[in-house]
Parts: sequence; structure tokens; C-alpha cells
Amino acid sequence: MPTHSDAPRGETLPSGGAVHVLGAGPVGLLLAALLQSTDRFAVYLYEKRREYTRTRMVQLAPYLVADSIASYCTDYIDGESVEAIFEPSELAEGLAFRQSISPDLMRLLRQWTLGFCPLNVIERSLSELIDARQAHPVRRATGGLTAQDAMALPRPGDVVIDCTGSNSLLRDQLVPGAANTFKLRLEYALVVTFLYGRPYDCNEYCKYYKNIENAYYKFIPAVNRTYYDGSITHVTGIINIPAEDFERMPSRFDGQWLRVNFPDVAQSMDRFIAKIALETQGEIVGDLEIVRIPLDLFRARNATSRQLRQSGAADHPFAGAPVFLVGDAAMGSPYFQSISLGFECAMFLAGLLTQPDLPLAVMQDRYEQFIYKQWLRVYMRSKMIKHNKDVFECVGDTFTLLEKLHIY
Repeated sequence: MPTHSDAPRGETLPSGGAVHVLGAGPVGLLLAALLQSTDRFAVYLYEKRREYTRTRMVQLAPYLVADSIASYCTDYIDGESVEAIFEPSELAEGLAFRQSISPDLMRLLRQWTLGFCPLNVIERSLSELIDARQAHPVRRATGGLTAQDAMALPRPGDVVIDCTGSNSLLRDQLVPGAANTFKLRLEYALVVTFLYGRPYDCNEYCKYYKNIENAYYKFIPAVNRTYYDGSITHVTGIINIPAEDFERMPSRFDGQWLRVNFPDVAQSMDRFIAKIALETQGEIVGDLEIVRIPLDLFRARNATSRQLRQSGAADHPFAGAPVFLVGDAAMGSPYFQSISLGFECAMFLAGLLTQPDLPLAVMQDRYEQFIYKQWLRVYMRSKMIKHNKDVFECVGDTFTLLEKLHIY
């Protein structure tokens, strides 16, 4: 775990400085909204895209709006891990900050933990909320930034927050002469989404029986990624594929392309969907939407510019302006966890930045420790999901199943 700094701890962030939020995806927008209501900073938001176009469905984790330690730790996968990793006082501090979030923003967060929502609706809602707050306007700038552009932004006492995602603008700029990114590839996968014209839900038994005839490619609907909106069921799941399949596929395609170019994969999907239809007498609405992605776990070994400040590199632009990595810029996780994780980190950082008497060195130390603990949490959760998937995919093949088990 990162250790506390030996640097002097008296320096605090001056009032009246600026916070530069790089990246206006959901995490950057949330952070701007959280910091907007404080009088301590002017908030600048740098947007690469001119409009929000990503339509994939997301649901935020309930822990984001938890009102007690017990409800925060209620999760059948990693509830015990959370209790083991975090001190009760740390969780209590996070819960206290949630109580300070403005009602207009909290209403949105509560809504997004109850059901699914297109990602661009979340982005537009946060953007509209920011624009509607006339008393503390956020200054926006549209257009792509380079790392050099970002280094030229801050004056002494300003803060730079990188929310630019998995291809972070600044992650590998924060450690003098050393790599700062750790990456672990879990698998290659197809993320398949389709609309179904009847109510449908899928548990582990359903996933097993509908994949019995699929010897290799198995479609696994994700837990809490299937929902019914009154007329249409939205289903999202993944299919594990080998690296050679991944290299031969485009980044996005539909079911027709899959049937022509990878008929064995398409056949596994068609078998699964046919069994749904036998049970529910429904059918697919439209076609499959498919994205092929590498499922990676990664993190920044340093989530702040703490090392730059300690190195004595007085001529470096970030020696006098602290930098924080948030969301996928700090760490990324597969299996649809990243946005909730990014929101959690944004809340914690906003809570630190709004404490006027908190020394900067302590602030960076605390953020580093928080990110490391979140990394432990998401690492254990992701490895467990991956292991359970591997076991599931060989149920019925006793010897292959035993190879996947590590028993004392």
C-alpha cells in the first residue's frame, strides 16, 4: 500500500484558484457538478466531444447512494472485501459527504441506481444540471487537448484533474522516468446487446441450461444487466473469445456480420435466444449489437503528482499544481463496474478538495491510499467474476473443471 509522504504538510490549496477538469464524460461531469457549488474554486471543464452519442445502457451501483455502512457493504460478491479493506471511519466519512451533495444532483444519482439508463442520458442530465446553476457557472472549453496543452493550463495553486478515461492524457506523465500503468488482461470478449419483445430475466441456472449445447462459445447475460421497460427487455452479456478471433473482428458489428464471418459464435447466440423464445414466446426486436473488447484490469501506480512534487523538479509544470487521476484514468475494471467506481472516486476527491484546512500533502496521501484500496476491491471482485465464469464454462467437463479449481 502507498505510504505516507515525508514532505512538509503545512501547505494548503489557496482559495480563489482554479480546478481544471480534463474530460467531460460522466465522471468529469459529476466532478464538475460536485465542485461547482463551492466558492473556493473556479471550475473549468475541457470537453473533447461536442455532443453525447454513447447509447449503451448503464446502471449505477447502489453503494453510491448508501445511507449506512451496512447498506454500503451490501453486495453478494464483495461485501466482505469492503468491510475487510476499509476502516469504518473511512466509510463513515464517505457517507457524510453524500449527505452534503445537493438535492438536485442526489435525485439523479438515486434515479440511476434504481434502473437502467442510456449513458448519453446521464451525460446530458449532468451537463444540463451544471448549466442550470447560474450562481456558480462552470467555464467550458471544447476541443482535444494534448499532454503538453494540459501542462500549460495551471497556474501555481491550481488543481488539474484527469478524467480522460482509459487512454489517460496524464497517467504516464506523473512519474519521472518511469512507467506508471499496471495492466492485467483477463480475456477477450464480445459484448452483445439485443432487444427482446417479452419480459425476460436470467439467473445462473438459466445461463447454464441455455448454454448446454454450446460446447465452446457461451453467451452469459450479466447479472443486473437485463431489464424490462414495459414493452421491451434490454439484454447485455458477453462471450469469451480467443485472441485470434479478436484480431479478425472489427470493433463494432451486427448479428448479420457475425453469422457470415463467425458462424460458430452466431450459432451459440441463436441457440440461446431460441431457448428464450421457447419459454416466453417472444422474439428479438431488430438485430444484435456487438462490440469486441479486451477485458483489462489496470491502475495507475501513482494516482497523483505526489512523486513529482517530492522529486524537487521545480521546473515541471505539475510541481506547483497538484494533479489527480479519477475514473478510468486512475484504474479500469471490466464487467461493467467502471462508471460506478469512477463516481465513487470523484465523490471522495471532491470531499478532500472542499476541506480548506487540509494540507495538500495529506490530501494527496489520502487520495493515493483511497485509490489503492478501491483497486484492491475491484481487483478481487473482477478476479472472482472471471474465475466463476471460467468454472461455469466447463461445467459438465469434470477434468477441465478440476483444472480450474485450486483447493488447499
